Amino acid sequence: MIFFSAINFFYVAFIAALLVLSVFSICFILLLRFKSRSSRHLQNFNSLWTVRFLFVIFIILWSLTEVLRLPSFRRFYLYPLFPRLTLPQQANFCKLHLVLSLGFFEPGFLIILLFLLDVSVKKTTHKSFFSVFYVFASCLPLFLLQVYFVFLGGFKVRLPQPFHRTWFIPDMDHGNEALVFCDYPLLSTILFGLFGVVFILCFLLSFWKVVSQVINKALKLRIFALALTILIGLPLQVLLMGMSAFWRPDKPTYNGIAVTVFLITFTFAAVGEGILVIKPIADSLAAAVALVEQQPLRENGQGDDESSSPPPPAEDGLTATKCDA
Repeated sequence: MIFFSAINFFYVAFIAALLVLSVFSICFILLLRFKSRSSRHLQNFNSLWTVRFLFVIFIILWSLTEVLRLPSFRRFYLYPLFPRLTLPQQANFCKLHLVLSLGFFEPGFLIILLFLLDVSVKKTTHKSFFSVFYVFASCLPLFLLQVYFVFLGGFKVRLPQPFHRTWFIPDMDHGNEALVFCDYPLLSTILFGLFGVVFILCFLLSFWKVVSQVINKALKLRIFALALTILIGLPLQVLLMGMSAFWRPDKPTYNGIAVTVFLITFTFAAVGEGILVIKPIADSLAAAVALVEQQPLRENGQGDDESSSPPPPAEDGLTATKCDA
């Protein structure tokens, strides 16, 4: 019981931290949206505010589903407030969590991460409607496949239990008050792994294009940190999820693997928000402030030297001025 309590506290603490970071990111996005109405310098950078906002929303929704996945959290915090779910309802809840987490929320914010990286070196400004449509259309194939295999049964051939087990009841907990543990079936992991292969190939292509055009060392360091997080974390996440299918969810080994998988996705989200949302918006706002401060000097004829020239208009990307922010 102490072990499970420690794990639950660990999950809740990290998810709370991610939610705070997400709220902080939303405040930055809305601040930029407000400031861009009165600043020409910020108007181009603000063109994809909807996509950044959707990126943070996907992360928030993923965080909430991870909290609700915890059996002890449901027992102590949900059931006193809401009607208790029956065992079939808890099993369906685990299936729903699996489809949303591996089929929509995590692929969704990864696709937006890739999209924001890719558009950072493009000269054209994308329309918000097109960008949102692109994200949802990219998520749809994996989402439908997860629904097919999780809810509709998938193959008619009888496969071993690790391939299709989405929930589990511990041996000591088969009464009316039993709690269902959610699991990652091997088939869903394989589908997510195929998505990961395609995603990494696209990410490498975008990464190469961005690095070849970036000359600022600090920006290049942030891009390499983002790439290192994705290229190491995503294959490791798929590998560990596949391994977890061969342990029962009530075993310490499974919990150790599940914690590592959670930390990997948590890192994706936190690093993505820091590099693709908070840092570029902060740089852009700072550049706008510098532009306002230099305006009186130029009007008085004191800003003719090169050092007082205004920063270029911000573009949507990783920094306020793309390659030399």
